[in-house]
Amino acid sequence: MLREVRIGLLGTSATAVLIASAAPAFAQTATSAATENETPAAQEEVTVTGTRLQQPGLQSNSPITTVMPEEIRLQGAVNIENVINRLPQVTPDANENVSNGSDGTARINLRNLGSNRNLVLVNGQRLLPIQANDVNLIPAFLVERVDVVTGGASAVYGSDAISGVVNFILRDDLEGVRADVQYGFSIHDNDNRGLRDLIRANGYQAAPPSPVDGHRFDANIAFGTNFAEGRGNVMAYFGYRDVKPITQADRDVSACALDPADNNSAFTCGGSSNNEFGLFQPLTGPSAGLRFNNTRDGAKTWVPYDASFRYNYAPLNYFQRSDVRYTAGAFARYEVDPAAELYGSFMFMDDQTFSQVAPSALFQGTTFTVNCDNPFLSAQQGQLLCGGDLGSPTVSQNLFIGYRPVAGNARPRRDDLRHTTYRVTGGVRGELAEGIRYDANVLLSRVLFNENYQNDIDPQRANRGLQVVSVAGVPTCKSVIDGTDPSCVPLDVFRYNGISDEAFDYIYAPTFTRGVDKESVLNATVSADLTSYGVKLPWADQGLGVVLGVEHRRESLEFRADALAQQKGTRESEGSFHVTEFFTEMRLPILEGRPFAEELSLTGGYRYSQYSTRDRGISTYKGEIAYAPVKDLRLRASYNRAIRAANIGELFAAQQIGNVSAQDPCSGPSPSATAAQCALTGVSAAQYGSIIECPSEVCSAQGGGNAALRPEEADTYTAGLVFSPSFVRGLSLSVDYFNIKVRDYISSIPASLTISQCIATGDPFFCSLFHRDPRSGVLFGEQGYVVSTTQNTGSLKTSGVDVGLNYAVPTGIGRFEVSMVGTWLNELVTEPLPGLGSYDCKGLFGPTCGQPSPEWRHQARLTWRDPGDFAAVSLNWRYIGPTSLTNNTDDPFLTGPAYTLNASIPAYSYFDLAMTAKAAEGLVFRAGINNLLDKDPPAIVQGLLAVFGNGNTYPGVYDVAGRTLFVGLSAEF
Repeated sequence: MLREVRIGLLGTSATAVLIASAAPAFAQTATSAATENETPAAQEEVTVTGTRLQQPGLQSNSPITTVMPEEIRLQGAVNIENVINRLPQVTPDANENVSNGSDGTARINLRNLGSNRNLVLVNGQRLLPIQANDVNLIPAFLVERVDVVTGGASAVYGSDAISGVVNFILRDDLEGVRADVQYGFSIHDNDNRGLRDLIRANGYQAAPPSPVDGHRFDANIAFGTNFAEGRGNVMAYFGYRDVKPITQADRDVSACALDPADNNSAFTCGGSSNNEFGLFQPLTGPSAGLRFNNTRDGAKTWVPYDASFRYNYAPLNYFQRSDVRYTAGAFARYEVDPAAELYGSFMFMDDQTFSQVAPSALFQGTTFTVNCDNPFLSAQQGQLLCGGDLGSPTVSQNLFIGYRPVAGNARPRRDDLRHTTYRVTGGVRGELAEGIRYDANVLLSRVLFNENYQNDIDPQRANRGLQVVSVAGVPTCKSVIDGTDPSCVPLDVFRYNGISDEAFDYIYAPTFTRGVDKESVLNATVSADLTSYGVKLPWADQGLGVVLGVEHRRESLEFRADALAQQKGTRESEGSFHVTEFFTEMRLPILEGRPFAEELSLTGGYRYSQYSTRDRGISTYKGEIAYAPVKDLRLRASYNRAIRAANIGELFAAQQIGNVSAQDPCSGPSPSATAAQCALTGVSAAQYGSIIECPSEVCSAQGGGNAALRPEEADTYTAGLVFSPSFVRGLSLSVDYFNIKVRDYISSIPASLTISQCIATGDPFFCSLFHRDPRSGVLFGEQGYVVSTTQNTGSLKTSGVDVGLNYAVPTGIGRFEVSMVGTWLNELVTEPLPGLGSYDCKGLFGPTCGQPSPEWRHQARLTWRDPGDFAAVSLNWRYIGPTSLTNNTDDPFLTGPAYTLNASIPAYSYFDLAMTAKAAEGLVFRAGINNLLDKDPPAIVQGLLAVFGNGNTYPGVYDVAGRTLFVGLSAEF
């Protein structure tokens, strides 16, 4: 039968959590958690996230937001990260709506400090190696609750917990069968008249009026049974998820790549200068520095290039990636006797997702060579390229080519991303004596990554295909004649749609990369509640609580790439490290049950870590205080010194060139920067005014690891209250202040910041990070980039207030429940380098700040349940506050070209409606509509997007699919 779940979550911030069965189970504080029928023993079984102490009635001194499984079902979520991303303490990270550049994972980013600065746990143990974290592994239908601790927790859980931890508590003791199935899809009305008219005016196909797409199917089942008279339990689960893609062609906001026009005051359909007709810029010869384009009619004629030739790369790109996931696992426990319980788990996932982007090209930035006796050149083209050397068999010219085949046998690029993950745990635990428990366990995890990048053009093969001569009137590759590449097929790029199917087959070459991330953790703890031994103060009922522990962790990474991937800039890497840690935690109750002192307690913790990559050990520690003058009110405060050592990717990742959203102010015929400013970036006097712009406002940056990185240090302060008035039954309010500062934070300096700082200030540090192509001066391609490798940089700081509210009131017509969690952001400050100033991203979005960071966000849910608890209707309100564009500020770190267009993003409110009905005992039906009003996301020009921007918007922050419907069925028997 369907069980009622009543878990007292202690000292929580309270989130919007509603149950899809017959019993209420929203987040509560300790003072209101227990019902009259619950025994102290039942409460002892609750593990409080944020501490390893185990004492009856223990309450957390860290702010905790808790999501219950009913909230997952009411949201119709098949991706657990989408549920977490709705919390106002979380900024979306890697997710299903990222296509170009996606690694196929789903990650969590607390406080917008980076997904590498919070730990993800499963039942209190690490999920996976931090650089390989992927919450796709989590079987959402088995989640009992998710605890989100938003504050430093390194002293308790070790490195990486600077901004907090996300602990997925999974059900691991099922008796019977539990099944869940859900189907959903999107129905969106494309009715943005302004964008639709713009798209048609540019000759592009407008999005269909009412697409039905993004179909999602999710099915899960679990079996479990007790044995040995209830002393043991074993259960297994299996899951399948299938998500269909949404292309950008099917939404008004993304059907064309948006660029600014009319002095940044209006939209225009932009795109890439790597166009389908073919762009050519000679680097040598009589026309060096000029830009030409093949004509649209297919004639072999060059005309001066202009913006009208730009290619609209948007329609084929995915807005939502396709994804197929299989999960399986098992949990088991067996109590030999009270002093020894054996337990273990196994979790498996095979996840395959495809990202899709526009067809590949002969991209500008690669230097191509064309011989002057090439038979494909027309006389007009040959004169412009070679001048008097036209027809000479000994002269060749170098040039950039931007030719994107979109007809014939051309295909979009597809990135096949596959993660196969194994996670195994095992251990023994028990009670050695009254109040003294131990737990010794091991965790082994392995993540296998395989990537197949398809339909990409091999630039070396393309270069061989461009060097063609006539042999008895037949165009023939020089490499066929000299035997260096007998398979070479001539490539005719000197007219629109000139590439043959055979040539496509020759120049298309898939690349393959693979990686293995491994982690092993050995952990042993002893916890003692010394109450029964009399180790307590005379004014307290409970005694001293102590935890002692040791942990050894080893991580390794191996990344391999095939020859073609390496030729294109991918570098292989490998490395490993290990760390041994000793830790302790103590809690001392000082006053209990006294007048004006219902509780006064102190908690402290310490961890010493010795890394193989460092000569000296590092220490982390915490101190907490809790004071409840009366039962209705509890005050709490904490300080944490947190440490984050560099993860294995930050240490050992190979250096390579990648794309970044940026623009070169020294490019174009009329650069926005002066010749003197550009000279500081490496531009010669001859190059000024003739440097090619970064295509599609995407320049290049060099990233990579650094084995000499020092650990980050952070100080975290929290202070708050939990108010559960006995005179208002069902009400719980929490308010918590947080303040986190990270020093020597491990990161790379954003390319956009390097560019703006060098131009604005002339600082030699920033200007030294430019590496321009020595021949052309560009900041893209094989030789042009901004150095953006990993290093210890400056500092990060954020502070604000979390507010949580729960209220439930029974009435004659049913029970009404209100729950809300909101965050007011006071500051989000980055100091790129010590002593060079800082900038605050609160209330901003843009190239340097990235995704919107509104001053206020909240999620609030109102639910009505019928008196018999057979049905419920729930309305959820998601609010994202307004933000302004960084470019329009006067902060020298953020300022850029002023925009009237996209000067701000207004406040956004989304409403979600869901209902549940108890069809039979143990059988619950649910249905819902997310984004009930079908609100469009904000349209943002592509040059203002940063990481996780896609389709002219930020799809992790705003709904891009439109109105989404789902139906589901849960059964337990």
